[in-house]
Amino acid sequence: MTDQLNAFSTATSTVTIRRAGVEDADDVRTLLMELATHENSADAVHATREDWGRMLADPSVVVLLAVTAGQPVGYVSGTRQLNLWQGRDVFAMDDLYVRPQVRDRGIGGQLMAALAQHVSPEQSLVTWGVNQDNDAGQRFYQRLGATLRTKVVAAWRPDAYTRYLQDRA
Repeated sequence: MTDQLNAFSTATSTVTIRRAGVEDADDVRTLLMELATHENSADAVHATREDWGRMLADPSVVVLLAVTAGQPVGYVSGTRQLNLWQGRDVFAMDDLYVRPQVRDRGIGGQLMAALAQHVSPEQSLVTWGVNQDNDAGQRFYQRLGATLRTKVVAAWRPDAYTRYLQDRA
């Protein structure tokens, strides 16, 4: 499924935003690794090209690619997931990434506009996290009209909860 959502012109070329399909697995993983490397988190990425092929075939996984001159230059990704407080699905945005060489051309805003267009038929709440020290990202999201709240995110790794269960036995 590679439906084109929008085409935008920048100062140098047209940017097309489209939904990534299984055939885009390599490109999506490459962009993800660039982002993870930028965030000093490349060692946390375990999803393979095959994993991405499987995930992109899942309708609840959404990756919108920004493409210019036939090359991917950025993406926004996330999943639809049930929110028990809302009583319906919300869209949990995972990543927004634009390659450094094409930043400051409005591509991030174009990706977010395409995401808004994608979720608007269901009027889904969109949620995401942004690092506390990412001042530029926070300013960008505030310009979009997003509400920012400070919250500590907890993660319980399998080795930790396994140890917890063993200690309780």
